[in-house]
Amino acid sequence: MPFTLLYAFSDLCFLLLYYLIGYRKKVVFDNLKKSFPNKTEQELVQIQKKFYRYFCDLVLETFKTLTISKNAMLKHCSLTDEALKLLNEYARNKENVILVLGHKGNWEWAGNAFALQAQQKLFVIYHPLENHYFDQLMYRMRSRFGVGLIPMKDTLRKMLEQRITLNATAFIADQTPQPQHAYWADFLHQDTPVFLGTEKIALKLNLKVLYVSVKCVKRGVYQVVIKKDQVLDPNLYQEEGSLTKAHLQLLENDIIQEPYTWLWTHKRWKYKRP
Repeated sequence: MPFTLLYAFSDLCFLLLYYLIGYRKKVVFDNLKKSFPNKTEQELVQIQKKFYRYFCDLVLETFKTLTISKNAMLKHCSLTDEALKLLNEYARNKENVILVLGHKGNWEWAGNAFALQAQQKLFVIYHPLENHYFDQLMYRMRSRFGVGLIPMKDTLRKMLEQRITLNATAFIADQTPQPQHAYWADFLHQDTPVFLGTEKIALKLNLKVLYVSVKCVKRGVYQVVIKKDQVLDPNLYQEEGSLTKAHLQLLENDIIQEPYTWLWTHKRWKYKRP
């Protein structure tokens, strides 16, 4: 399906999803209301509508990964010059890194762009789906341009095995752990359970943590932004939770600047602190 037709179909999906089906509208609005307590109801509804339009684009763009060419992929999503310069610097020093990002922008395309442009072999930590068919489908889409996938339970072992290979390992920072195993932090004005895995592994393996921002430049076009002043050195974050709080703050700032491109359908705050 050409992109013109894809986005026309996405517009139709938005009308059905938002006005007819109403998929998780209450969840989205409640999340927005608690995250932006100073916004009016009218402002929140506008963000909600923009989110659903974007969400339909995101789903179709993700499936487009199955057929998109390399050239088209880089036309629609690419690393900034600053990001490439920084990654090349780490590559010259033969220094592996950790990437941390959220469910914001088209994170699937961001992985493809990284795999096509960076010297580092990209590995992504993921949670296998229970449905075998969809798990295999997602595996095909994510690995098509050379991205390596590591099941969450094998993270440390695999990263230790792959240390001799120049690589970058990507962690999604806004997933929801079970409350009894979580570290709790303030995120978007709410008490939020978070994983400490990124921080613990960065400290254990002494790896720099690069915050990755996926910006929506215009419809269907994204930039993968990595800034030198947003690199987190684990040696400077020895107190438990401090490094995690640092990258969560960067993600929060991103969401505030571009709220409609975060995954608001996710029941991020379904748990309360024990």
